[in-house]
Amino acid sequence: MNRREFIKRSGLFGATAAASPTLFLGGCSKPALPGTGEIATTPTVCDICFWKCAGTVHTENGLPWKITGNPDDTHSQGRLCTRGTGGLGAYQDRDRIQQPLLRVTEDGQQKFKPVSWDEAIDFIAERMQSIAGKHGNDRLALLAHGSGGTHFERLLNAFGSHIYAHPSYAQCRGPRDIGFSLTFGESVGSPDRTDMANSGCIVLIGSHIGENLHNSQVQTFTQAVENDASIITVDPRFSVAASKSQYWLPIRPGTDIALLLAWMNVLINEELYDREYIQNYATGFEQLKAHVQPFNPEWAYLETGLDPEQIRTTARTMAMHAPATLVHPGRHTTWYGDDTQRSRAIAIINALLGSWGRKGGFYQPEKVALPKYPAPKPDKSKTDWKSIIQKDFPLAPSGISQAIIENSIGDDAYIKGLFVYSTNLPLTIPNITQKLQQAANSLDLVVVIDTLPAEITGYADVILPECTYLERYDNLRNSPEKIPSLALREPAFKPKHQTKPGWWIAKQLAEKLGLGKYFPWQDYAEVLDWQLKQVGSSLEEMQKIGVKQFKRKTPLYFKPGEKVEFKTATGKIELYSGILKEYGYDPLPKYTPPQESPEGYYRLIYGRAPAHTFGRTTNNPLLFELMPENTVWVNSRTAKAHKLVSGDYVKLKNQDGVISNRIRVRVTERVGPNAVFMAHGFGHTAPNLRLTSNVGADDASLITNVKVDPISGGTGMRSNFVTFMEA
Repeated sequence: MNRREFIKRSGLFGATAAASPTLFLGGCSKPALPGTGEIATTPTVCDICFWKCAGTVHTENGLPWKITGNPDDTHSQGRLCTRGTGGLGAYQDRDRIQQPLLRVTEDGQQKFKPVSWDEAIDFIAERMQSIAGKHGNDRLALLAHGSGGTHFERLLNAFGSHIYAHPSYAQCRGPRDIGFSLTFGESVGSPDRTDMANSGCIVLIGSHIGENLHNSQVQTFTQAVENDASIITVDPRFSVAASKSQYWLPIRPGTDIALLLAWMNVLINEELYDREYIQNYATGFEQLKAHVQPFNPEWAYLETGLDPEQIRTTARTMAMHAPATLVHPGRHTTWYGDDTQRSRAIAIINALLGSWGRKGGFYQPEKVALPKYPAPKPDKSKTDWKSIIQKDFPLAPSGISQAIIENSIGDDAYIKGLFVYSTNLPLTIPNITQKLQQAANSLDLVVVIDTLPAEITGYADVILPECTYLERYDNLRNSPEKIPSLALREPAFKPKHQTKPGWWIAKQLAEKLGLGKYFPWQDYAEVLDWQLKQVGSSLEEMQKIGVKQFKRKTPLYFKPGEKVEFKTATGKIELYSGILKEYGYDPLPKYTPPQESPEGYYRLIYGRAPAHTFGRTTNNPLLFELMPENTVWVNSRTAKAHKLVSGDYVKLKNQDGVISNRIRVRVTERVGPNAVFMAHGFGHTAPNLRLTSNVGADDASLITNVKVDPISGGTGMRSNFVTFMEA
């Protein structure tokens, strides 16, 4: 049985496959009333999504009880979202990987064999040294999601390899990062530096606030709604945010840049832009003015389907509230292949409205000046690996995940070993399964570090079980925000089974490789205590309070008349990008009409669900109960044409003949007749995820037509179309 067949059939994950198939979290005896036993509390930082809200774990008689928000936390304001309160389910999940597993072949069959930590560490170290001896120390790569990835980045850097990528760059935020950085010299950051609580007008373009549950974003958006801010939502779907809006613009999918250019046309020609702000801070206005002249609202109507007067009215509404107007940059920004230019257009409109650095627009974030622990610093890369692996994307500031996988295929591939930390690549990167299989067959080493036996673990040579965030120390959360703060994640429980924290795993590998000097601590608590003492706190104090706020050292907004030096080549906001022109790209946003759907097919739109974080939580026993499967939203006209009824199961077939797992139909007027919508993260195929395996449909498997953004390398995923088949 080859590796591909093994992945399809594998249920061989040692002890994880032996548990009862029923959903069961407690014992048979009648439990005591919650809160009547001995209560203990532990500070934590949620790891269910990247927002990383600070909270408190409550245990009763040493057993899990609940998780609540920390009231001093600016990310949560003391209130956790649905997923954050369900974090205990990650700890309690019966399908967790329980011990290290090594791929072996016995009697001609591949299987995963439970091994000791020493055996797993020895195997990995020997393979790494073999790769270094044959090809050099710089041939290992890391794909990671989450703060724990920094431990393995440090390990590989110390070994001599610096190839590193977050899939969140090329599959989510990359176009936004580049688009805003080219314009303002800085990206939007995380958490987003949006000042929505003080906004008079908020414009959302495909940003599903209220469904993505980025905590502080939802709360400040809610404050804006309560303050009667004008909300303008541009979305082909009637989203939660659209239901709170003064204006809902049901745009034709793929025509966002046309609308953005028309808004620029109105703002400039009606002289509604912030002239003083542009004169003081921007360059390239005359080129922009000439560029947008053909793109009036009547032209945009033919592209977007939006009424010209509605385009003018919404542009005037934005101007009326400026500079307290925020055109939200969005988060997931990889759509149609022109995504950096769309993000550039959003940034330019914010510049015309004078919102960057202004109250109600984008504030100036600040973080704590936290010293690094005094340990040897790994040498810088001796190889310009980006020029080898992603030479076609010279402006990409980060590693591009799909490029790393593509450069792992074949005997002559540059990459020879791959570490994957906490990211399920088959459901994350579109149209990657075949290439991932080819890479796994070519690589000398594939190591997967994770808590659950998701699809990616089937490709591994070695699986290392990390304990959950409730069982480990991690880096202090030090995110740029309005109020600088630090937050502590402390273990609330001892690691279950034979799982270990990421910092421990990386340290053991480093010592086996003779690189122990780069990990001089015995326990990561030593690192945290040292860092905290440098800024006037201590681990002891943080164990009591969880979050510590610090005074700002810089202004939150630009001062009136202040001279500002932007981090661009010209020191100004660049409406016209000389860098883009230098590299052969359009210096001003250019509109390209989207691909039309084939007859009888409908554009596939996907998004988030408030109960889950992508596909990471669908097997969480607490969150599974809230939303066990996704549905496909179908307009009533479309449903009538295909004789579909709400509650029916169907299968979806895309334009390339790929057929999904079955999915339940939801007939609704909240999506137009030219598209269907489904929540991302369902349809797992890994047999060891017993709650979620083959439940719902996987949108990623249907995304075979990928429009790669030529500037950022982001994977545009909204150029796919589906029709319906009997389930």
